[in-house]
Amino acid sequence: MKRLRITLLLLVAINPLVFGQVQSNLELLDIFNMEYVSDPQISPDGSKIIYVRNFKDVMTDRNLSNLWIINFDGSNNRPLTTGNHNDFAPRWSHDGKKIVFKSNMADDKMKLYLMWLDTKETMALTNTPQSPGSVSWSHDDKHLAFNMFVPETNKSIIKMPGKPEGAKWNDPPKYIDKMNYRGDGAGYYKGGNSQLFTLPISGGTPKQLTFSEFDHGGPIWAKDNSHLYFSANFHKDEEFEPADSEIYSINITDGEITPLTDRYGPDGNPVLSPDGSKIAYLGYDDRLQGYQVTRLYVMNTDGSDSQLISGDFDRDVEDMAWNSKGNGLYLIYTDKGMGKLSSISLSGKVDEITDGLGGLSLGRPYNAASFSASENNKFAYTLGDTSHPSDLGAADTKSSNRLTAVNDDLFSFKKLGKVEEMWWESSYDQRRIQGWVVTPPDFDPSKKYPMILEIHGGPFTSYGAVYSAEIQAYAAEGYVVLYTNPRGSTSYGEEFGNLIHHDYPNHDYEDLMSGVDALLEKGYVDEENLFVTGGSGGGVLTAWIVGKTDRFKAAVVAKPVINWTSFVLYADGVQFFSKYWFGKKPWEDPENYMRRSPLTYVGNVTTPTMLLTGEEDYRTPIAESEQFYAALKLENVETAMVRIPGAGHGIANKPSNLIAKIAAVLAWFDKYKEDE
Repeated sequence: MKRLRITLLLLVAINPLVFGQVQSNLELLDIFNMEYVSDPQISPDGSKIIYVRNFKDVMTDRNLSNLWIINFDGSNNRPLTTGNHNDFAPRWSHDGKKIVFKSNMADDKMKLYLMWLDTKETMALTNTPQSPGSVSWSHDDKHLAFNMFVPETNKSIIKMPGKPEGAKWNDPPKYIDKMNYRGDGAGYYKGGNSQLFTLPISGGTPKQLTFSEFDHGGPIWAKDNSHLYFSANFHKDEEFEPADSEIYSINITDGEITPLTDRYGPDGNPVLSPDGSKIAYLGYDDRLQGYQVTRLYVMNTDGSDSQLISGDFDRDVEDMAWNSKGNGLYLIYTDKGMGKLSSISLSGKVDEITDGLGGLSLGRPYNAASFSASENNKFAYTLGDTSHPSDLGAADTKSSNRLTAVNDDLFSFKKLGKVEEMWWESSYDQRRIQGWVVTPPDFDPSKKYPMILEIHGGPFTSYGAVYSAEIQAYAAEGYVVLYTNPRGSTSYGEEFGNLIHHDYPNHDYEDLMSGVDALLEKGYVDEENLFVTGGSGGGVLTAWIVGKTDRFKAAVVAKPVINWTSFVLYADGVQFFSKYWFGKKPWEDPENYMRRSPLTYVGNVTTPTMLLTGEEDYRTPIAESEQFYAALKLENVETAMVRIPGAGHGIANKPSNLIAKIAAVLAWFDKYKEDE
């Protein structure tokens, strides 16, 4: 017996997994082991849920996904697809017996697939050069409708002479005459547009319904199975009016298109009522404000009697679904950094069902969620909080439950930083500002810790009480992290969002500095070890901050705008920014453009400042970072530039890019951090 006891003790000493895993802090490589749930689709009868389970491959540096199915009560959770590829966008047939989904399981080519759920037999429906977009089932389950990009050759007026046989010349010049010629994540646009198609579920050649020089949004079927509803911007001056879309119907027999809306502003996201008599849709009357709340409308299917439903509801409606009786809808939205699911009557009365929706942004703590509803008022949604990325939630109108815990295998032996909400008053106008403080694992409030102020982009978006691998990585390295929603953030109403209208950046600076001051009052932050970083709009504010104060030991300015004049003429969507964010073009109001540009204040900067941007970023192009880098060098400020190869504005298009960003930020801050 004594010998057996000694053997057991040796086993525990050598391998702690025998009786339990030793707890440790998160490491950057752990990001490859983090999973999350997205796009949950509940069956029409509410009995089952299919969801996308997202994971990463450390050997190929790819983001991958498979489909899983689970009963509404959480039982019988199992995979529908497996393998190192991308399976996503599952959609149930109306009879609940089949699904369609997209996958690159064969030859890495994205196709539309049909699966019979009783046998799991799967058939490729398309073999087109381009991938189908948003897919919709006809109500008799015999056809599908979708939009898909149809390429066309870009026309050029340049006529090159024929080259001699065997001659090796450069590629011909690229002739560009469109306002929008490139997009972040897409590169330089190829000629063509997104058109509408139908396809029988037996497969074959998709039938193209539209042939215009405009893009068509994802279609939904009318009850008669002979019409589709979709959103598009067909206006002659659509290049100058990027937000002025309408909802249309199209007869799939003769291709006749009928407009159903006609107001100035975006109209989209059409959803058909259960009896097929009404369409719910999202939009707003465009007043050329930087931020305008997205509202819910209902109209008859012929476009008549349009009614604003959410007029008294001062939050963005992000998505919606009809209830079973057709006398109201369910919607998701963000309120003060919290994702919520509620019902809304046709008279506009809102009743909350559940909260905690979110978790779709693995990198930074952005609010993002998705949901679906059954025909009998049950729901599937992404559930996330500060302790985990999105899992699967299920609810009815009385209760809600968490059905999965896809990261428990990792987090069971990893220690996370604790996240606490805090509010403070801005020194500018005493408005209440919300933020969250993350303390390191094994936090001791009697000690002093270095602090990172992390600022969100947008600027019209919001952080919330959701998990962030980036924030947790900073905490794991011993930093207290403060992330906030200064003025201009969404989820606090239209008036709060527009406090920065034609005035950004400006007094959001006081909001942020007041938050730092409020945190210092707690006594556990070392005021000699303050650091600041942010990306996109957060990069703008970080560059703005170092031009206003020297209280931070070091800063990392990620994918910023430094010079508003160059930005509005160089970013993708060139027709948008000067019109909505400034009201005038740079040559019409140069003083305002320079007043709001961090470059103007570069002469004040003494803070060591790193620039970090993806080399293929077309939203805040890397030329912005290069300008600030050169200016800081000329001012003899300690600086460095980090360029992420192959990355656009969403740097984390590869898991290693997210790791690279975090590692760069920590390396720069550690370089200037004063040890106790």
